[in-house]
Amino acid sequence: MEITVKTAEQLRLTAEEFELIKQKLGRTPNFNELCAFSGMWSEHCSYKNSIKWLKTLPVKVVACL
Repeated sequence: MEITVKTAEQLRLTAEEFELIKQKLGRTPNFNELCAFSGMWSEHCSYKNSIKWLKTLPVKVVACL
């Protein structure tokens, strides 16, 4: 299977992210590697988007008896 930018886009990666992955690896990633990047970066992006809501939660610990 040939890995292309279309493959990356189907995994919700942008063309820019795909190029960055290729640059960092020094080659085109295989499908499993591309899936791993997609999963890792998806989780990271989710955290970046949710941090504003997480900051609204209480941070003090209250002892309950």
